[in-house]
Amino acid sequence: MSEHIVDKIINNYQTNNDLYIGEKVTTSDHMLQTAMLAEKNRSSKSLICACLLHDYGHFVIEDPDLLVLKSLDGKHENVGFNFLKDYFKPEVTEPIKLHVQAKRYLCRNKSYYDLLSDPSKISLELQGGIMNDEEAQKFTSLKFYKDAIILRKYDDDAKIPNIKMKKIDDYRDLITSQLINEKTIYLPVFSSLQFLSTLFC
Repeated sequence: MSEHIVDKIINNYQTNNDLYIGEKVTTSDHMLQTAMLAEKNRSSKSLICACLLHDYGHFVIEDPDLLVLKSLDGKHENVGFNFLKDYFKPEVTEPIKLHVQAKRYLCRNKSYYDLLSDPSKISLELQGGIMNDEEAQKFTSLKFYKDAIILRKYDDDAKIPNIKMKKIDDYRDLITSQLINEKTIYLPVFSSLQFLSTLFC
């Protein structure tokens, strides 16, 4: 028995009602708003999909709020990237991997830093703080850094409660269009015993 990766993503959206860390919107609504902004600005389908999934790592991490309370960084961008990279094109997954670095890069500009929400400023410190010159030079040498910066700017503006929202199902066709190929879209579903056996093989 197997589960389609797109069905899994949509189910996680629909069943996760946790507030986005320190904000007044859920993680699901935050990602949807980010994608809506990308659509409004006529971004590519790949970038819209990246926006839609950029914080998917928070769905994988068991308790992201607890990590913040303990002053730990869950590296949700890497968790999300490592989960999604086997299913989606690099044009989707690479900006996801880089969107925290983009935040650290953009914060070199004080006017940008000043616009961050208080929770975002707190997480910035956990994520390594503002980039130094060497880090910035390395970041801007990466192929997808410009897309990551665009994603990050949409990310910052996508935290508005009580606005008219699209639903995750509205993006089913777009998500499907960004899959690598048909061979990678199904996930195995294990019983508890089967899953435990994989840990000790």
